Amino acid sequence: MEGVELPDLTPYLGQITFGGLAGYAVGYALKKVGRLLALALGLLFVALQLLAQAGYVEVDWTRIQRDVEPFLQQPGLKSLWERLLSTLTYNLPFGASFLGGFLLGLRAG
Repeated sequence: MEGVELPDLTPYLGQITFGGLAGYAVGYALKKVGRLLALALGLLFVALQLLAQAGYVEVDWTRIQRDVEPFLQQPGLKSLWERLLSTLTYNLPFGASFLGGFLLGLRAG
């Protein structure tokens, strides 16, 4: 049984490298965007609470909870994660290198 030599892998090295770098960039960017989204939602919550306390608006938090709860349950989040990964790796050779880079980018971001 012979080992695999580097010339046999040469056509794939570029794809693996590109997949890893693209995954890293997307993971890094998504983490940064996620932080900005969390900041925006936090500021919106504070603004709504201030307006409610001052008597300008009345917020029906029970209705908001009822409307948002289905999105936060485990099956919904898992489905969303699976759809995101499926979209990001669609028709991408060596999706595994993309996924590895993506996870590293999420950690670094």
